Amino acid sequence: MPQFYANPKPIYQPAMRIISSITNASSAVVTTNFANQYAVGIIGRLDIPPYAGMPQANQLVVTIIQILGPTSFAINLDTTTFQPFAIPDPLPAHTAITAMFVPVGEVNKTLIAATQNILPYSGL
Repeated sequence: MPQFYANPKPIYQPAMRIISSITNASSAVVTTNFANQYAVGIIGRLDIPPYAGMPQANQLVVTIIQILGPTSFAINLDTTTFQPFAIPDPLPAHTAITAMFVPVGEVNKTLIAATQNILPYSGL
């Protein structure tokens, strides 16, 4: 199987992560290929190439609702009626894209990822 690469220590956080699996469940569980450092409330886009199945989820924007481990998290998407997600082995010829979770925002009431305010509070 070809290798896709993502920087494990990116400059910008939270960073995109390669998806290795997505379950068919009322709250889908997404697993990434290595630790993702995500938190509950992160909003992200699912980018799923046609060869990976689950076309119904491609380009959907979802929210992380539970962290299940360093590489897995539950999202607010019911995939019970979606086609299964499956990465074929071997991949189709000339495959240059992979399934990814791309953070695009955060639920503003939590602001977990915004951990440091560099502006001094002026009290105005």
